[in-house]
Amino acid sequence: MATVTTSPQTFTLTLTRGEKLLGLLRDLDVPRSAVESVDVVPDGLTAVRGIRAPGLGLPGVRAIGTWRRRGEKSMVSVRRGQPAVRVRLTGQRFDTLLVGADDAATLADALTAGR
Repeated sequence: MATVTTSPQTFTLTLTRGEKLLGLLRDLDVPRSAVESVDVVPDGLTAVRGIRAPGLGLPGVRAIGTWRRRGEKSMVSVRRGQPAVRVRLTGQRFDTLLVGADDAATLADALTAGR
């Protein structure tokens, strides 16, 4: 499961080896100034939108990788029945991050603290 660590200037999304391999992704460092909004999504898997390119999508079970739709590129790592945090970004490689977390509300609070 992906983990997020925060510092006063940045936050880091660290993926497991399996997520990196299956999703064709790498760890991501994001400056806090690039964060536009942070939302908690009750079921991360149902919040995935667009076409997977590249990555792993097991319908109803797991989504890892890059999802694209008109004007938006999202980095996704979510699983069935798990809440997620949606982070909208500006000026970054991805426009949106959708990351599953067992305690999504606490993670959202940590990402918005100090803004």
